[in-house]
Amino acid sequence: MAADNTSSVTEFILVGLTDQPGLQLPLFFLFLGIYVFTVVGNLGLITLIGLNSSLHTPMYFFLFNLSFIDLCYSCVFTPKMLNDFVSENIISFVGCMTQLFFFCFFVNSECYVLVAMAYDRYVAICKPLLYTVTMSPQVCALLMFSSYMAGFAGAMAHTGSMLRLSFCHSNVIDHYLCEVLPLLQLSCTSTRFNGLVFSIVVGVVIVTSSVSIFISYALILRSILRIPSAEGRAKAFSTCGSHVLAVALFFGSGAFTYLTTSLPGSVGQSRYASVFYTNVVPMLNPLIYSLRNKDVKLALGKTLKRVLF
Repeated sequence: MAADNTSSVTEFILVGLTDQPGLQLPLFFLFLGIYVFTVVGNLGLITLIGLNSSLHTPMYFFLFNLSFIDLCYSCVFTPKMLNDFVSENIISFVGCMTQLFFFCFFVNSECYVLVAMAYDRYVAICKPLLYTVTMSPQVCALLMFSSYMAGFAGAMAHTGSMLRLSFCHSNVIDHYLCEVLPLLQLSCTSTRFNGLVFSIVVGVVIVTSSVSIFISYALILRSILRIPSAEGRAKAFSTCGSHVLAVALFFGSGAFTYLTTSLPGSVGQSRYASVFYTNVVPMLNPLIYSLRNKDVKLALGKTLKRVLF
């Protein structure tokens, strides 16, 4: 297989979520609302954490980065998705590869940020006396740097292997964004190497992150069950509740999407399953981490008082 991309395709057409005219306008306003809510929610949480010194702790440092990733992640494809509801959604070859890179970068990075957050909860509950030393600013920065570098490596692997392919037949992507599997269907050269890269990268990300999170929470659960008072156990559980819910939504929706894709003749249906983890999860994360969090509520109240009064 040639190392250079000799594709005769200069642009792609994204099929979008649906081709039914009667649904285009309602879906446009629905996803516009989701997008606005996602941007406002995540940008608001980023601003709130940045402005309040009481939230300058490791847990909120990771939450700051999670919100930043969700914000950028949503901005990578949602504007093009909205455009598809009102006109033919054409994206250039370069634009498609750029979208693919950033999509993979932010998805992979979010997986590892969730791992870092699980480790933070493990140290806070299992080794509270060593928390300040263990989760020092240098360690937190290193964890985030490693998360972004791992995301970058995965995105480079996906995008680099995709650029080796030739696209010389259909240019219609059966999706609302430039995803790996729908793009592989359009190649007129062998995709065996790409399939191997996809399996390795996705496998490493899923196994590494899921095993790390599982081990962290197994140790957390063991420590919580050793707490003598019911009140103490309830308080410990409450500090992990938001993160557990966020992990379940992100990994659960992602697993459902790729399991759906793997079924015979169901690749076209994967775009419906993808909506949950590409649009809904980034919208829900600010709610999950704010509605159940006393510190965030208190900081929001103080900030609103400073701004309004």
